[in-house]
Amino acid sequence: MEYVTRIVIIGGGPGGYEAALVAAQLGAEVTVVDCDGLGGASVLTDCVPSKTLIATAEVMTTFDSSYEELGIIVADDTPPVEQAARVVGVDLGKVNRRVKRLALAQSHDITASVTRAGGRVLRGRGRLEPNQAPDGSRRVVVRAADGTEETLVADAVLVATGAHPREIPDALPDGERILNWTQVYDLDELPEELIVVGSGVTGAEFAGAYQALGSKVTLVSSRDRVLPGEDPDAAAVLEDVFRRRGMNVMARSRALSAKVVPASTEGRVGDRVEVTLADGRVITGTHCLMAVGSIPNTEGIGLEEAGVRLKESGHVWTDRVSRTSAPGVYAAGDCTGVLALASVAAMQGRIAMYHFLGDAVAPLNLKSVSANVFTDPEIATVGYTQADVDSGKIDARVVKLPLLRNPRAKMQGIRDGFVKMFCRPGTGIVVGGVVVAPRASELIHPISIAVDNSLTVEQIANAFTVYPSLSGSLAEVARQLHTRKTQREA
Repeated sequence: MEYVTRIVIIGGGPGGYEAALVAAQLGAEVTVVDCDGLGGASVLTDCVPSKTLIATAEVMTTFDSSYEELGIIVADDTPPVEQAARVVGVDLGKVNRRVKRLALAQSHDITASVTRAGGRVLRGRGRLEPNQAPDGSRRVVVRAADGTEETLVADAVLVATGAHPREIPDALPDGERILNWTQVYDLDELPEELIVVGSGVTGAEFAGAYQALGSKVTLVSSRDRVLPGEDPDAAAVLEDVFRRRGMNVMARSRALSAKVVPASTEGRVGDRVEVTLADGRVITGTHCLMAVGSIPNTEGIGLEEAGVRLKESGHVWTDRVSRTSAPGVYAAGDCTGVLALASVAAMQGRIAMYHFLGDAVAPLNLKSVSANVFTDPEIATVGYTQADVDSGKIDARVVKLPLLRNPRAKMQGIRDGFVKMFCRPGTGIVVGGVVVAPRASELIHPISIAVDNSLTVEQIANAFTVYPSLSGSLAEVARQLHTRKTQREA
């Protein structure tokens, strides 16, 4: 009888379900242990829901920012047309119902894909047993919601348990007025005045989205600028756009607490939220969204007892092929703290299975990872960054081209954004890029291909682009980088 390799995956997010599909394809017996539904936070409470909400906000923003310039007339039924007010609004309850419906449908599709591939999906919480068996196998105890337990034997275990929102002790979410990013989809009415605490990717995305939907937004940032981890030129553009559109951006303002003040206090009509800052200032709004980072889901599942090394942050230590410090145990996704992207989690999971099952595998290369911030405009990046160049980590030439010069951008009324590209002196090999534009997530792909395949600016410059198109700016930047100086240095 032919032996079948047994794989147990704890967690059904992108790292888990993508690993399951690969393992099943390679002939392994796969069980995915998950307590919430396949897709994990990425599909159910994070990436898919937030980007669905942002899609609605995009329509509102695009219309609001360009309809007059493009000659579009919006009128209500009150004559004369010349004096009519704009009548565009949003039904947040309907938006959120659509968000939840799409997330649930995506989760069901993923479950069906894993099942069709031959994998088993087991509902419950997995816990790794401490000792490895003499034959090298591992045991995972699965506890179902009704308290019953089942023990699974595995030749390899993949931990892909994700992360959950970080909380401030004096600003605990109540799900109604003080919210984390998993709870906003339960709102039936648009927050009139929303305070967003945290100016990282999550905070910036939600702040921009709710402002576009019609909320009055205050963004509280403990750092000098919005998106402190992103390209400084890109962050400056976005912050300028936020402020122009009426957002109150409070830099260098650390939030210490948030509390709900009942409607009966001081004769107020409705409940308010008071956010106290480190310098003593107090700001108020109808709602508060806490977006202050995440905590890995690594407690209480037997990792350290099984020999899995954790970092001080609680994340699982892994090498570039997703191995942990414990033999036969791999890890992928947000619980590793490598890069909190669904695409990276999925790649980590696939690499783990390729490695354990003996297939061809290349170690994870973060310099080929493209990422996107789904604000308006979007910010997409790949490869080496401006910070890498400024610090001397890499020697590279940089050219930045504003979208204002692009003919298609002019036609569409696009005023904000740019394309930036980094290349090596002499060879002209493309090593990174930044795109700030509507749908930057689509425009970054040619630069990603160039970085991944070590293409030169000459090759990018000589490839045909459609005229007029926003992608024409990619070729134009490459042409500016491909100079006589570059050729002489070669």
